[in-house]
Amino acid sequence: MAFIGGGNMASAILGGLIAQGMAPAQIIVIDPGADQRAHLRATYGVRTADDVTAGCAEADTVVLAVKPQVIAEVAERVGGALKGKLLVSIAAGVPIARLEALFGPIAIVRTMPNTPALLGLGATGMFANDCVDAAQRARAKTIVEAFGLCVDLPREDLLDAVTAVSGSGPAYFYLLIEEMIRAGASLGFTREDATIMTLQTALGAASMAAQGDVPPEVLRRRVTSPNGTTHAAITPMQKDGFADMVLRAMTAFRDKAVELGRAE
Repeated sequence: MAFIGGGNMASAILGGLIAQGMAPAQIIVIDPGADQRAHLRATYGVRTADDVTAGCAEADTVVLAVKPQVIAEVAERVGGALKGKLLVSIAAGVPIARLEALFGPIAIVRTMPNTPALLGLGATGMFANDCVDAAQRARAKTIVEAFGLCVDLPREDLLDAVTAVSGSGPAYFYLLIEEMIRAGASLGFTREDATIMTLQTALGAASMAAQGDVPPEVLRRRVTSPNGTTHAAITPMQKDGFADMVLRAMTAFRDKAVELGRAE
């Protein structure tokens, strides 16, 4: 397996794959930075290179892990070296059609990871073009699942919805955490104590919901006694249109992503 680009997200995938049992000797990372190559060799034991064509030569799977603005340059340098290989792209916002125009009619899987992937807690959507066979699809899913969970999508346009949920989703939760900390401080906590209590509460609630045996709405009702304190807190949120606000926000994200994709 070859990685074009050895930044943070590539490192997250490397760590996950090696933790799952892949031998470091089976991985080569192509990166222009000598210091970064040395860091990757020392940290993961992988091989490294600075020449993209030579680096990809013996790989059957290539992970494209560079910024979108340099993909055209990479494609020019790699030439036809990816023919017959599986290309897995983690480049944000670059559609399959653009990748096919640059790299040719090869097997391509486009993925949309989110930043928690850096902790092995990613939520990623993937879409495969018509050149991808069943074995390649399974291989791509294994790569994605090295840094979290994966949803295999039937249509590429659904990646815009994925990013509205998981791509920007962490920011929604950060905003809520930020405001809960601020509110806690206004109620008399020190900011440090408000932060500790809020973060632990968020972690605990997410962990309980992630167990999956009880739906979130049931968990919420269990905490919300009729006419009790939690009911008094949640009722104004619902009356102020909290559900509509979340839907509007995520729809606005999806629409903006579509607009940017067309501009590309």
